[in-house]
Formats: sequence, C-alpha cells, structure tokens
Amino acid sequence: MRILILAASTLVLPLAALLFAQWPLRDLVQAYSRQANDLAQIVFAVYMAVAVTAASRDGVHLAAGHVLHEREAHTSRWRAWAVLACTAPWAVFMLWSAGPQMWQSLVQFERFGETLSPGFFVIKLSLGLMAVLIFADAWTRALRRNSQPS
Repeated sequence: MRILILAASTLVLPLAALLFAQWPLRDLVQAYSRQANDLAQIVFAVYMAVAVTAASRDGVHLAAGHVLHEREAHTSRWRAWAVLACTAPWAVFMLWSAGPQMWQSLVQFERFGETLSPGFFVIKLSLGLMAVLIFADAWTRALRRNSQPS
C-alpha cells in the first residue's frame, strides 16, 4: 500500500503540468488543449482514488481528535473497527452498484464525449480502485488493532 501511495503521489506533478499547459496550448498553439484536459482528468481521477486512502492512513482525512484517541489502545482498537463498520458497507455498495458501469466502460474502451480521446474508462475504474483501497485499508487496520495487546 505504501508503494502505491508513493507512486500515486508523483502524479501531482504531471497533473499540474497538464493543467498549466492548457492555456498555452489553447491560446498560442491553438490545438490539443482539450486533449491535455482529458489526460489531466484521468491523472486526477487516479490521484484522488489513492489520495483519499492516503489521507485516512495519515490521520488527516475526517480525523477530528484523532491524535488524542490514538494514545489509548482500547479506543484505538474500537475506532479501527468502527471505521471498518462504516466504510466496508459503503465500499461494497459502491462496487456492487457501479460495477456494471465500470465493466461496460472498460469493455467498450469508453472515450471522452467531446474529443473522442480514449481513456474515459480509467476515470470510472478509479471509483472502483478507491472503494477497494478504502476497504482494504480499513480491514488491515482493524485486524492490526485486534492483534495488538491491550
């Protein structure tokens, strides 16, 4: 998980470059700004799919009072199981409800509507990636907390 998060964190640089490049491409080159936007959307979707889990792992995503509670083993264990109880049904529901759309998009090799550039299916698959990562992170945290002595 750590390697995936590190690899995804490097996507912020090409994302910034693609977003910045849209202006010169549109005004100076007068071409390819829409394709740069399409690619930026793909990079952003993958980046955010991983970033939500990374923020949760670092305790900065929806974590008010997180530092105070981590000191007590009992509270920490309970919190890990509560997070799993809340996120697991959501992740399973997202995979179940969006799964057919993600599969259809992948099979059709869905393209962007305006430019017909390939890759729109990656945006839809990023939703599945995010759900799987959130579930996996919550599951491993709950099991790790359960195996630690009180």
